[in-house]
Amino acid sequence: MSVADALTTIGPLERETLGERVYGHLRELLMAGRLAPGDKISLRATALALGTSMMPVREAVSRLVADHALEVTPNRAVRVPVMSVEGFRELTTVRIAIEGFAAETAAAAAGSEAIARIAAHESAFRALGGQPNADLSEAVRINKDLHFAIYEAAGLPTLVEIIGALWLKAGPVLNLDLGANPDRLARGGAIRFHANALAAITRRDGAAARAAIAADIRGAADFIIGRGGLAAARDRA
Repeated sequence: MSVADALTTIGPLERETLGERVYGHLRELLMAGRLAPGDKISLRATALALGTSMMPVREAVSRLVADHALEVTPNRAVRVPVMSVEGFRELTTVRIAIEGFAAETAAAAAGSEAIARIAAHESAFRALGGQPNADLSEAVRINKDLHFAIYEAAGLPTLVEIIGALWLKAGPVLNLDLGANPDRLARGGAIRFHANALAAITRRDGAAARAAIAADIRGAADFIIGRGGLAAARDRA
């Protein structure tokens, strides 16, 4: 999905609290993998797509640069950062530790409504995996929604906030897995790992929930690194 196509999924915004709303929508695009490493962000095109002036877009982009979710290149272009293999490995290690802890905590804390939300996202993701021409950008989004349904079930808002900051960096890179490879949706391990996580949380097995999320994160990372996806992203800069 191109940057322009991704932006059109949002639609025009109302005028109230525009800076916050533009920030929130761009943040969601990054976390949900709608933008890929190296994608350039035109402030003018963004303002046009969202039906705003340039000012709230500049404010939102400045905040995302401060979050290290976007960067300004020497020629003043704004783009999604391109992550090195070393940086991605470090991010993966941190994600496994923190998100694994969140899943383990969710297994003990999740109520029936939270488990139902997790199950709904798991079912939607699995259904996409059975479609021959599945919408890959939708798969990346549902993957994100499923993970955060699990993390929110832990009942620790600060923990979810920390994980959100990690996904600002991880989301675009995950585009190089599910978002760019049709076979990965049907044949990769994500469907199995998600099912394992749901089953573990349902039976209150914290260790198994942690293991399932860790395996999901590690499997995607190994695939991205193994196929040279990060090097390919660097070529797009």
